[in-house]
Amino acid sequence: MAADSLRDFTLGNLDPEQRAAVTAPAGPVCILAGAGTGKTRAITHRIAHRVVTGQVQPGHVLAVTFTARAAAQLRERLGGLAAHGVPARTFHAAALRQLRYFAPRLLRGREMPELVTSKARLVTLAATKAGFRTDRIVARDLAGEIEWAKSSLIEPDDYVVAVAKAERETPLDPASVVRVYTAYEQVKRTSGVMDFEDLLRAMIWGIEEHPDVAEQVRDQYRHFVVDEYQDVNPLQQRLLEAWLGRRSDLTVVGDVAQTIYSFTGASAGYLMDFARTYRNATVVRLVRDYRSTPEVVALANTVISQARGAEARLRLDLIGQRPSGPKPDMRVFIDEPAEATAVARRCAELIAAGTPASEIAVLFRANAQSEAYEEALSDTGVPYVVRGGERFFERAEVRQAMLALRSATKSTSELAMPDRVAEVLRGTGWEPDRPPAGGANRERWEAMAALYRLATELSQMTMLEFATELERRSAAQHIPTVDGVTLASLHSAKGLEWDAVFLVGLVEGTLPTAYAKTPQAVEEERRLLYVGITRARQWLWLSYGQARSPGGRARKSCRFLPGFGGGESPRIGLPREKKVVERRAVSAAAPCRICGATLLAGTDRKLGRCATCPSDIDETLMANLQEWRRQTAADQSLPAYVVFTDATLVAIAERKPERTEELVAIAGIGPRKLDLYGADVLALVSGASSDDLAAKKKLATEP
Repeated sequence: MAADSLRDFTLGNLDPEQRAAVTAPAGPVCILAGAGTGKTRAITHRIAHRVVTGQVQPGHVLAVTFTARAAAQLRERLGGLAAHGVPARTFHAAALRQLRYFAPRLLRGREMPELVTSKARLVTLAATKAGFRTDRIVARDLAGEIEWAKSSLIEPDDYVVAVAKAERETPLDPASVVRVYTAYEQVKRTSGVMDFEDLLRAMIWGIEEHPDVAEQVRDQYRHFVVDEYQDVNPLQQRLLEAWLGRRSDLTVVGDVAQTIYSFTGASAGYLMDFARTYRNATVVRLVRDYRSTPEVVALANTVISQARGAEARLRLDLIGQRPSGPKPDMRVFIDEPAEATAVARRCAELIAAGTPASEIAVLFRANAQSEAYEEALSDTGVPYVVRGGERFFERAEVRQAMLALRSATKSTSELAMPDRVAEVLRGTGWEPDRPPAGGANRERWEAMAALYRLATELSQMTMLEFATELERRSAAQHIPTVDGVTLASLHSAKGLEWDAVFLVGLVEGTLPTAYAKTPQAVEEERRLLYVGITRARQWLWLSYGQARSPGGRARKSCRFLPGFGGGESPRIGLPREKKVVERRAVSAAAPCRICGATLLAGTDRKLGRCATCPSDIDETLMANLQEWRRQTAADQSLPAYVVFTDATLVAIAERKPERTEELVAIAGIGPRKLDLYGADVLALVSGASSDDLAAKKKLATEP
């Protein structure tokens, strides 16, 4: 392709603001890019434009990102723009490559320390050395605290003052953290290893203290591009300044409204101060949102328009570019289980209407919230994947608690079942009225609290029945990883997008979290909600349960959503309508069809009998159902459980429904499943075999 054509190619399909960013002169350039405004397009086209017009050589550019996935995406796009050979790496990957190259010169023949990818083992050793006994959870929180300190360029001697200034909660008292931090550095040196922060520090030292290294690095890399600049921490900024030297050919792109990692040391201050740091900087604002419908964009603008603090100075008012779509669906439910059930059903409806499961996400503030949605989706037959965290029943503390609860069934007690559960959980270190500081510790506490809440919901069960119910739920959720609905925390959803997004659990104490005790922390929670809203392309659902558990105390809705729960809220374009309160569909108390006892557990209600009553399963029908499910799943390229779960097949084989009304009375068989499989199931119950149905379908498809 001719040079003029290549130049025109790099300027094609750009809006006026993107074009201004691409063609900005050499020197400091700050691109303030709102969510969905094409920031990656802008920076890749800027790099490609400068390469194809001869302003820079590909090998003289260094594009820096925060994730390997983002770096790979940049390289792929640059290749498609005829800008091959431009390195795009994370801060750590770039530093590691440089350090390995310069190691012989910097280390004078000594071996380069091994890079450890996890601090946990070393932190545990350091804690022991400092006189503390820690479990895996505390060790993880201490590792995070040490990482924050090192990323913030805070040495052990300065830690106590720095923590007080930052009003930061710590996993141990600050003086104890200092002892562990000091011991960690000693253990690390003795072991001959380095962590990721050491990697960056070593390269900074190599450049700042060795002029020959600095000269060679700066001769190689002359033009820098930094993506997600609002997430840079002081250590990364120091390395960037070392790479630059006194030069200023730097392009940064970021959005202060998406600053949600302050707890790790990230600071939007460098982005906010860019124009003051570089007086001749070109500043471009990208505000045309190509991701979301105008309705979603309007809600996002409303939420972030209420922001306060320094970051609000660079707030962007987005302009939706897509055709109009459905208004955000804002709903209030009687409790969390009802909310989860409604979300699962809506996911099933979207999938039935043609939305791929992989284009749907359920986002929540804390990973411990996932359990209710894992259960509801599993019961509804909707496949799901958990991103950025373990499934609830795979968490080590949950497995430990389940073992303890099972052991407790072997002893007698006068306590009511929920109280016995609380007693057992206390034995694992859980204190119901004392939520701890520290992210991992809080997640563990919330997981135990979720088990206790479930016990209160099922309070009429015996201890044995409750332990058995937990095992049933665990088995139902240990399913193969499939292409399904994404369950993710809001933090892990950053940088991603879906056609349909469900933002759930939007109550005070959860979002904003109860641990957001300073104005700055509360504003970060607001930005977290903003990030969640802007993940949605077409459909957006926002909801909360008025009570955590059935019959529980009412809670307040999230303060960041004016008028949430209905009422007039013209600022976000909601219709004038009464407060929408959806109540969980509660079946009338169902009796066991064998002994007549009231059924409480979900599995018992599905089967129509007590777990202890004898099964009257039709073995021939069960075999036919299993074979039919296998053939149907194979024909549709689905996991078998997506057609019907084992529990649903057992219920059909026991209850032998002869009419549509009897079939849909079985939990797990909703309108979609009835439409897809109802005729086949009723035929099997009437005596047809799976082979009969397969032969019938074959005849129907033959010419």
